[in-house]
Amino acid sequence: MQIVQKIMIFGLIFISNFINATEVKINSVKELAEYASQSGNVITMSPGVYQLTDYLSFDSMIKRHERKEFQFITFSGSNNVFNLEGVELEVDNSLRESLNAPLHNSEFLITGNKNVLKGLTIRYKGNGIALGAAAFVAGGEDNILKNIELHVNGSFPYGYGDYLGKGKKSIVKHKKHSGILITGINTKLYGCKVFMKSLGHAFFIQGGDNTYFKDCYAEGQIRATNEMLAETSGPAFDNNFASIYRNYDGEKKIPSNYMKSLNECGFRTYSTGKVTAINCVAKNMRVGFALAKVSLKNCEAINCERGYYLNKAVTKNCRGDAKYGPLLYLVGDAPSKIDLTLMPGETNMKVHAVATICGKGHKVFIKNFDKQKRKKVIPIMLGYGMSSSGEISAIIPEKRAENIKINNKTSLPILIGEMADSCSVKTNGDVISNAGTNIKIKK
Repeated sequence: MQIVQKIMIFGLIFISNFINATEVKINSVKELAEYASQSGNVITMSPGVYQLTDYLSFDSMIKRHERKEFQFITFSGSNNVFNLEGVELEVDNSLRESLNAPLHNSEFLITGNKNVLKGLTIRYKGNGIALGAAAFVAGGEDNILKNIELHVNGSFPYGYGDYLGKGKKSIVKHKKHSGILITGINTKLYGCKVFMKSLGHAFFIQGGDNTYFKDCYAEGQIRATNEMLAETSGPAFDNNFASIYRNYDGEKKIPSNYMKSLNECGFRTYSTGKVTAINCVAKNMRVGFALAKVSLKNCEAINCERGYYLNKAVTKNCRGDAKYGPLLYLVGDAPSKIDLTLMPGETNMKVHAVATICGKGHKVFIKNFDKQKRKKVIPIMLGYGMSSSGEISAIIPEKRAENIKINNKTSLPILIGEMADSCSVKTNGDVISNAGTNIKIKK
């Protein structure tokens, strides 16, 4: 009852902010940019495809750089509703290149409070490359994004995932381009979609608190490593197919017979507060859901290098496959409660674990979808952590695991390492190795 009352009170307060709002109709990007800095309006834009270059010319980029205006449009006003259904904004990546903004200066920002932005599609085109940035940043407080759709490209190098580097360890210096960055407080995203054709995250949170996702979707692209190794030119070929990761053969080389995401995470947190995600999907990403302090309900990871990388998490009725990498990496000394369904689907690509579990006090329940059995025997590993940066071809290390309870309703085997202590395992599959201490096993 108290929750219902709080929602009703929030709704009344939210509606009251727009009772005296001025209704405005616009039909140009210039007008959109003008009203973005004002407050107290309901802005409706005529549906259609708009070119950002109709508002910002290539010639203007030099002056904007001199003035340190590194954003294209900033929604700095408050208490606005932007009705942008059917509006598609095309952004030529050459504008980003011409602007030559410093690192981490993103292109579209919300910095005001209590705004509703709905229906906008932003589509990047062309091959222009700029330093790393997010396409869209949701800052401020109490902002709502509804049915926003991004199509993001424009990064270098592209086509190898993170094999050629991350940060200072890069073999080739990267210029990333991510989707939606959340830095604000009480940000809510409903039905938002990000399609990634660049190296970067789809949705990621840095410093934001109480972020809420519902019905959101992240999709990237995947590529077989054998296809990378067949190249006869390009940055990987030029560097003798070197990788920053040491693979199972002991070499820092791109390995054969793996499937690699060309992007980063579908949903990712960095030093954030509470996160909730309901009915969300991540497909073809390096990690579907890489989250801490999170509650996940009815979410799905498809064709990802790793489905879920979780810390201090609660999942309910969530699912994912293990076609190209683990369904789950679970870490952390704050207890997590995990409920996951292993979806069907197997390939001839190398996969070394269905799950690795370490930390303290976790309760993990894994079952098969519709009681389907898998042909490939891939273990659930207790007392093991995540490989270096989660790289699917890197060796999985042993890690401390204490007071963890596993209920394995699949037929997959359990592998228990030496650093597992005082854990209990209930399993339908075999225990192929138990090197742990005080491990209770029930078939």
